[in-house]
Amino acid sequence: MAKDITSDFFSKNVYDFKNIDDSGELNFLGKNPVVIDFHAQWCGPCRVLGPIIDELNEEYDNVDFYKVDTEDEMELAGAFGIMSLPTLLFIPKEGKPMMSPGAPPKQMLKEMIDEKLLGKEVKKDKKLDDAVSTFNKLMNKIKVVLK
Repeated sequence: MAKDITSDFFSKNVYDFKNIDDSGELNFLGKNPVVIDFHAQWCGPCRVLGPIIDELNEEYDNVDFYKVDTEDEMELAGAFGIMSLPTLLFIPKEGKPMMSPGAPPKQMLKEMIDEKLLGKEVKKDKKLDDAVSTFNKLMNKIKVVLK
């Protein structure tokens, strides 16, 4: 199961986001690449994504998976400009972090982890990409209607 974390844990084990160095860069503190699921209890897509993140945590020994409840950790969510839920933050050991809003299917997440965090070459599934794009567009329309 992916670990629920606080901003204190994040500052000590991922990035010390409160102390940025002279270059304006954050120094990565982890031993493995990291995937962080920014979510909230009331968010339907978040509840769908949560168990997938837990499954991936069991499948990848060399990637750390964390969850951040944005309602409890507003400062941390604000530091990364989280505007929609769920949002995934992919942090490689070297290089810049990448954000991905929405709840992609498990296979697409595996491709993103393999390619973006582990540097593996991944064969893309065009049908899956199209399905995810359609799903995300529908979710955005639903969010607009619900506001």
